[in-house]
Amino acid sequence: MTLNNIIITDKAPETLNDILSKENYSKIAILVDENTLANCYPLLEGNLPQHTLIEIKSGEINKNLDTCTYVWQALTDQSFDRKSLLINLGGGVIGDLGGFCAGTYKRGIDFINIPTTLLSQVDASVGGKLGIDFNGFKNHIGLFQEPKNVIIDRSFLKTLPEREIRSGFAEVIKHHLIADKTGWQGLKNHRFNELDWSTLIPHSVQIKHKIVTEDPHEGGLRKALNFGHTIGHAIESYLLNNDKGILHGEAVAAGMICEAYLSYKRKLISETELNEIIQFIQSIYEKITLSDADREEVCGYLMQDKKNRGNSVLAALLNGVGNVVWDQELNRQESLDSLVFYDKL
Repeated sequence: MTLNNIIITDKAPETLNDILSKENYSKIAILVDENTLANCYPLLEGNLPQHTLIEIKSGEINKNLDTCTYVWQALTDQSFDRKSLLINLGGGVIGDLGGFCAGTYKRGIDFINIPTTLLSQVDASVGGKLGIDFNGFKNHIGLFQEPKNVIIDRSFLKTLPEREIRSGFAEVIKHHLIADKTGWQGLKNHRFNELDWSTLIPHSVQIKHKIVTEDPHEGGLRKALNFGHTIGHAIESYLLNNDKGILHGEAVAAGMICEAYLSYKRKLISETELNEIIQFIQSIYEKITLSDADREEVCGYLMQDKKNRGNSVLAALLNGVGNVVWDQELNRQESLDSLVFYDKL
């Protein structure tokens, strides 16, 4: 399946080789971390022309300016010019940071994303959002720029631990809740080990692609994709800054429960819908434990959310399963109440 620059295939090496054979890049670099170097790079290596390998450390904690400086310096040391190409082989961190580095190096060079995690395949690699974390705030510095191509091959998922797959699945759940009521009715009745990635990955890509095509710079409709992310990002940022390991999807799963609860409190979804969302998410993700002090700190992080307007925290809430209202102002007490609700489940 191909959607503009997005190619879903089971033959990533051949697809990449075909793309490169039609271009005339002066130099090519591949950005990897220690995991994708060991597990994913060998699947492509034999099909690649001469290239430079740039390795960074894995993990959200390394998605920062220091790592960007390392990548920019590596490109500079190898005399990469504006006709060069950067291939980002990895998950959301590699795609976000690598794309940001490519988009800013000499005012922009081409880049290709080859997402290797479920999270990056169904969400992070689609839509041209690039960025890094800054002083503990998630995706605080960034830009919009589309990659030359995105090559999605689900065979890379075989290299992942189950926890990473579950993390990525949170975005699949989100896409159903915001845009596919009928699909949600089927999804919520499936067990995790019964899921069919050959249908779920294209489904999520199509939903996100349609939304970002209509609203590429998040002026309106694209804000629907933030469901679960306002509170979820605050939880993720707080825990990462306190050396407590958590994956993006795990935080988003908690955020979806909190924001579904707020949707219910505002009479936007029914109690039945809320309970179905909670039951399904709880069947897949362990609950994140937050103390009273932790919840106060999380609410502090909400004030730095990118979607905020002035001193107002804005969120996307469900307006019935399959629909979303965005720019919904949250006050501190509501946010605290949703975290307390989550804690008591």
